[in-house]
Amino acid sequence: MSDPLVDIKGLKKSFGEVEVLKGIDLGIDSGQVVSLIGPSGSGKTTLLRCINFLVEYDEGSIRVDGREVGYEDDANSDRKPRGERELSAIRAQIGMVFQLFYLFPHLSALENIMLGLTKVRGLPKAEAHDIATGWLERVGLADKVDSLPAQLSGGQQQRVGIARAVAMEPKVLLLDEITSALDPELVGEVLAVVQSLAREGMTMIVVTHEMAFARDVGNRVVFMDEGRVLVDGPPTDVLDNPENERLRTFLTRLNPHFALEPH
Repeated sequence: MSDPLVDIKGLKKSFGEVEVLKGIDLGIDSGQVVSLIGPSGSGKTTLLRCINFLVEYDEGSIRVDGREVGYEDDANSDRKPRGERELSAIRAQIGMVFQLFYLFPHLSALENIMLGLTKVRGLPKAEAHDIATGWLERVGLADKVDSLPAQLSGGQQQRVGIARAVAMEPKVLLLDEITSALDPELVGEVLAVVQSLAREGMTMIVVTHEMAFARDVGNRVVFMDEGRVLVDGPPTDVLDNPENERLRTFLTRLNPHFALEPH
């Protein structure tokens, strides 16, 4: 049996006196889509940021495709963070799309996608142009190649953000509440893009408060609370027949009718 593509063991992270991650163990196989749910403050976003080493983790291990992400691979107890060049190469394999769009305001949609392809992957401009154009077409924005972010709706900006991340051909894509800053009528167009990527086998970890989306797009749903993984299983088991009391409380807060529905 092969090792998970993303292999997290004993992960701990504190900010000052506050312990945010309290020993996370999580393995994600290639092609899996894991929906990460839980109340605010449960550690979901911190977990994603540790995977991409935007946040240094205190203890434990995160390996992507067999390689420790943030620290040099050795047996020493005093871990040494990777150098910036090595870290950049690893980060290029871990795409991340944020709640806010973080597009460069002075660059067009096309130029925003091309930037990483030329600067990080070192592709010629012509090749980067073709890849970026293709991804804008894939996310339904072929007519917006020359538009600046300010000329795009929130949903369109988020689709550019997804295209920018996926164009880098990452091994895993991290999506952090990518619909929460959008007007409700724009959510569907972004979720459709993610569902399309899921059908094509992209490995994804999706932090979301959209329970319908978590059910429809994911192979697994992981419920976190107070820095720990409490439930991990198929969407129907986790969301429709929860046995964990904290999970039931969480789902009832999101949908008061949940407690009244037969399970």
